[in-house]
Amino acid sequence: MTHLTEGESLTAADVSWSVEGQRILANVDVQVPTGSFTGLLGPNGSGKSTLLRGLARLGKLDEGVIHIGSDNVHELPRRALARRLALVEQRSDTDIDLSVLDVVLLGRTPYRAALQADSVTDVTIAMHQLERVGLTHLAHRRWHTLSGGEQQRAHLARALTQEPSLLVLDEPTNHLDVGHALQLLAMVEHSGLTVLAALHDLNLAAAFCDRLVVLHQGRVAAAGPPGEVLTADLMAQVYDVEADVDVHPRTGRPHLWFHPPAVPH
Repeated sequence: MTHLTEGESLTAADVSWSVEGQRILANVDVQVPTGSFTGLLGPNGSGKSTLLRGLARLGKLDEGVIHIGSDNVHELPRRALARRLALVEQRSDTDIDLSVLDVVLLGRTPYRAALQADSVTDVTIAMHQLERVGLTHLAHRRWHTLSGGEQQRAHLARALTQEPSLLVLDEPTNHLDVGHALQLLAMVEHSGLTVLAALHDLNLAAAFCDRLVVLHQGRVAAAGPPGEVLTADLMAQVYDVEADVDVHPRTGRPHLWFHPPAVPH
């Protein structure tokens, strides 16, 4: 049996990060309320992946403070942080010949002593999460035989097997067809966790997210509910595209229609 983990808030204040002298993030503030599904948007190179890695303490920030609940992330022991925050990155592979179940069981590492074998409880939790993402039938397949989309869903199962309170996802719908993308986001939306997800598809973000944070050139360009953030002006300023924004007749959420750019002859 798995237990339902309650979400915790995430707050990042004045976060800055440079790589080889180049400023990637500058004075970024992000608030992810408890239990919310917050989307992180922005063009390629805007700093989304860098921010998510910084929130998970994968690298040293130049400046800034990050809290999960009332706790400073940089003051938490690594094992304690891994029990509260799970990160699914865009590219996460292994050279070791593991089964899908073995990969998902890596999510139980924060709960095991070194060299301790997987318990019956560990396997039960992992199989439950594989069932949630629709991959139970592939549990004993070799990892490298999976498609990109299947690997993405398995990584989500691994993160959920961690039983975190905060789920951080970097392009979780990458490699997924539209049906599996919708299923995955719906499952994340109803997980009961606090979720921060970098997304490229703006209409999917509008349909599923409670709040949005838009990065542009390493800074926060806008933040708030989708209806306030997704405007034609923002599309022009941040994405350099012309768009019309309507209200979807079934969901009441914003829906964007993009105009193809003029092609020079």
